[in-house]
Amino acid sequence: MNRAALLGPYHSDRVLAWENGHSITYGHFLSDVGALADLLPEKPTVINLADDRYRFLVGFAAALVRGQTTLLPHSRAPGALAQIAREYGTSYCLVDGTEKVEQLPSYQIPKGTWSPTDSAKVPQIPIDHPALVAFTSGSTGSPHPNSKTWGSLVAVARSTGTRLGLKTSDHMTVVATVPHQHMYGLEASIMLPIQHGMAFHVGRPLFPEDVRLALAEVPSPRMLVTTPLHIRACVTARSRLPHVECILSATAPLPGSLAKQAETLFQTSVYEVYGFTEAGSVATRRTTAENTWHVLDGITLHQESAGCSLRAPYLRGPIPFPDLVSLQEPHRFLLHGRGTDLVNIGGHRSSLSDLNQKLNEVEGVQDGVFFLPEETGTSVTRLIAFVVAPGK
Repeated sequence: MNRAALLGPYHSDRVLAWENGHSITYGHFLSDVGALADLLPEKPTVINLADDRYRFLVGFAAALVRGQTTLLPHSRAPGALAQIAREYGTSYCLVDGTEKVEQLPSYQIPKGTWSPTDSAKVPQIPIDHPALVAFTSGSTGSPHPNSKTWGSLVAVARSTGTRLGLKTSDHMTVVATVPHQHMYGLEASIMLPIQHGMAFHVGRPLFPEDVRLALAEVPSPRMLVTTPLHIRACVTARSRLPHVECILSATAPLPGSLAKQAETLFQTSVYEVYGFTEAGSVATRRTTAENTWHVLDGITLHQESAGCSLRAPYLRGPIPFPDLVSLQEPHRFLLHGRGTDLVNIGGHRSSLSDLNQKLNEVEGVQDGVFFLPEETGTSVTRLIAFVVAPGK
């Protein structure tokens, strides 16, 4: 059976995580994983609700070692958790606080259980093991489960790191403003570090000053994993961030003008990641340098009658794009917006997402969004824009 290591480059003294200015080593991590794995119940699935990024990883890794699958709810709302508990009744919860799912037994992820050892072996996980199940948002119905094998998570992490030019010798540290229970957050702030010998900050800073303080707590070189919303907040606040080698953004389109402001203000490089739950991270681009997206190594694009799809060795079959894309080259595409938000203006079809991005690139616009009201009666329905532009 083919297997892939839980950790990429490994050395017991290498720093994996930073918490309140204190380091946690890879050796410490493996000891914590082994101790927790011995305590876990014999159940097939687990809901990991740990808020601390390091303890989430300990729980995720311990579940992998025990051959279990981690469930990633699309929401932490009690109703959403209760629904998953009903559908996966043989599950249990891992927590690092008081939050829990009433219908399921809960287990605390212990703190400080490690014992120094030089003989720890890096677990080898079967590549076809269903490492996690991520759920879509359920905006069009019940949340849909999407299973991810360990092999697919490893392949995406390795390919993303290669694309960004990450080297084990760089000793890069990730600070992330996104939750680790989200696919983007898990791929960029958990899988990327452990597969490339990097470190990460355990917290999740929210406001610009939080981001500055979190970056200041970790050594250089640094990578900021974030969203357009957080980038805009830091740019607007003119934050004096410690130097970051690069900024990685996802979850929403990033206006080119904002990316340019961030690169100038923070003296860094800004990259975007495009992906969706069914396939994970798919492509990247340097926002200020190109409009097209370059797919990760191993992914191939295909134009079909119903639209574009992609294939990869770690996927079970072709995956259709949920968004409107047009192929430019064998491994590049243009993104036009979501297939469900098309509007017709004067006989020309456009996407609300694309219009929103163009609106936010207008000089003087701090934020803005287009809205199409529902049609009522015989009156003409017109597109409306809500714009924040104090100087206009």
